[in-house]
Amino acid sequence: MTSQIKKIVLAYSGGLDTSVILKWLSEEYQCPVVAFAADVGQTEDWDAVRAKGMATGAEKVVISDLREEFVRDYVFPAFRANAIYEGSYLLGTSLARPIIAKEQVRIAEQEGGDAVSHGATGKGNDQVRFELTYMALNPKLKIIAPWRMWDLNSRTKLMAYAEEHNIPVPVTKAKPYSSDENLLHISFEGGILEDPWNEPEASMFKLSVAPEDAPDRPTYIEIEYQNGNPVALDGETLSPATMLARLNALGGANGIGRLDMVENRFVGMKSRGVYETPGGTIMRIAHRDLETITLDREVMKIRDSLVPRYSELIYNGFWFSPEMRLLQGTMDAAQATVSGVVRLKLYKGNCTPVGRKSVNSLYQESFATFEEDAVYTQSDAGGFIRLNALRLKIQAKG
Repeated sequence: MTSQIKKIVLAYSGGLDTSVILKWLSEEYQCPVVAFAADVGQTEDWDAVRAKGMATGAEKVVISDLREEFVRDYVFPAFRANAIYEGSYLLGTSLARPIIAKEQVRIAEQEGGDAVSHGATGKGNDQVRFELTYMALNPKLKIIAPWRMWDLNSRTKLMAYAEEHNIPVPVTKAKPYSSDENLLHISFEGGILEDPWNEPEASMFKLSVAPEDAPDRPTYIEIEYQNGNPVALDGETLSPATMLARLNALGGANGIGRLDMVENRFVGMKSRGVYETPGGTIMRIAHRDLETITLDREVMKIRDSLVPRYSELIYNGFWFSPEMRLLQGTMDAAQATVSGVVRLKLYKGNCTPVGRKSVNSLYQESFATFEEDAVYTQSDAGGFIRLNALRLKIQAKG
């Protein structure tokens, strides 16, 4: 089978794993390998990534700036739907994988590649997310998953392979966990975090200060929404990526967006993850608050009933599926009236809505007032209550 592969496009980060994979692929398959790196907002020295990829044997290194597309076409649609996995996780890693895999497929087609490869292990969710996307977008591409094939199944073996093949590896103290970063979040797992009783070390966090170290004065901000998307911050119109970056800075400075949870992986095991999602946390809270005055009650009930299924599809890697297209259309239809402004108070890890307004508001003070009004006959409520109590009265008699 190796002789049938003509050119491979590898999802490449420049770290130990994908650097070893890059060399292993070229040795094992004896064919050109294109190293593809996706900029989805992580902190990275891209010149160094390019140089290392070429030094490690890549025929070509392609770096794609996907930041705006990532937020506009993946993060914002998910947040229009209030996506959240198992009640807590805002799907930062899950949302980045389909756009990375989509661009990888595009580059394979552009460069004449007939195979794609990734550095995901055989235990995690990412292998599923990458490969479902490959198959959905170009099922003719061959898929190479080294972690499911080779015998380099430990960090010690990877280091030895790197040394043997002159692959530069930074001489630094190994981090006691692994991390993954993009413009929406940073995740931490493995190592010392594998024991769910261990509290994360304070030095681990990158995007946020500890809530107790946040400023003693609250920060007030206003976010304007149009059809469920945040479009302006404190009156300034911003692009999707810039909006999220600004909210990350504001949320992080106020200790907002930390999460420590044990989740259920798609492959069947439980996994402990620690996340920082400062901007996303603010966006979701603001969005849901604006919906309280702009969404009809029954529309909200139906939409909310679909959120767990929608979120599960993202987590499990089915972004490019027929059911996802159906659900996204439904979610977006519900957002037609979700335009307006939300005022929020950021203080020591908390994000609290303190004001909201919209030209589409369904809240009518004249109806809700406790003062005298001419639009509601209070005696009508008696019949309403008796009708709703009928089945309860029948049950009580039985």
